[in-house]
Amino acid sequence: MTKVEAIIQPAKLEAVKNALHEIGVEGMTVLDARGHGRQKGHTESYRGREYQVDLIPKVKLEMVLADSMVDKVVQAIANSARTGKIGDGKIFLARIDDAIRIRNDERGEHAL
Repeated sequence: MTKVEAIIQPAKLEAVKNALHEIGVEGMTVLDARGHGRQKGHTESYRGREYQVDLIPKVKLEMVLADSMVDKVVQAIANSARTGKIGDGKIFLARIDDAIRIRNDERGEHAL
């Protein structure tokens, strides 16, 4: 099993969710996040005063998948979240040793 974590722009959330549902992803966790990478934030003005916005709003998606689904999911996320501009986000993959469904103690991929 593999855990997929994707940091994307909030405006791309619906497109990514739709792409994942089309390929059969049944569950995911979506979190509001703030951060920056190479873009380093930007300066804004409010009532005549400038201030630095260095933590940009992002959305983090997390899901644990059977290894056979990972390549399709990575492609779906990348294709639907890509704008071609800095700040599109990142995808992280991590191995998962086990999963346990609390309701009935199912383990492994059956618990997904």
